Amino acid sequence: MKRVLFWGVRARATSAPYPGHVDHHIAQVNVARLRAPLDSPELADFVALLDEINELGDTSPGFVWRLKTAAGDATSILVFDDDSLIVNLTVWESIDALSNFAYRGDHKAVMRRRREWFEKMAEAYLALWWVPVDHRPSVEEAEDRLRYLRDHGPTPEAFTFRDHFPPRDTVNSLTQSSNRP
Repeated sequence: MKRVLFWGVRARATSAPYPGHVDHHIAQVNVARLRAPLDSPELADFVALLDEINELGDTSPGFVWRLKTAAGDATSILVFDDDSLIVNLTVWESIDALSNFAYRGDHKAVMRRRREWFEKMAEAYLALWWVPVDHRPSVEEAEDRLRYLRDHGPTPEAFTFRDHFPPRDTVNSLTQSSNRP
């Protein structure tokens, strides 16, 4: 399977479909440490692209929800009590939908420039987890999932594109169906 680079981490370009995940969506959080303040000349290109990239995500197939303020983005939302970090928190219908947005098209071009704007992070900065269809995760929940991934590695509670898991009820239904005569 082809692998692509996502913020310095090798990841599968597509995910295995999980039958029966219609009751769940995939939540994702990623954080980035700014190289300079958002209002600095060094980040002017990044800030200029925010509205366009957010709109691209919002209109992508499989997009469900994005954390944002009244200003339309999440750059002013504090994460991990660190002013130098910015957060992206979204919900998608599937891992495939998120992967297609993240690794293809205009978003991919922006990601190629990430080192201009963000420092390389030594610890995990992206986590995925399943949520019920009607759930919108909070920043606190996202921080908890990212911490969990950092402490325990990929598990069904928090995982990565490379090492992902089906929703828990899918695992149970697959196990039950395989036990039928």
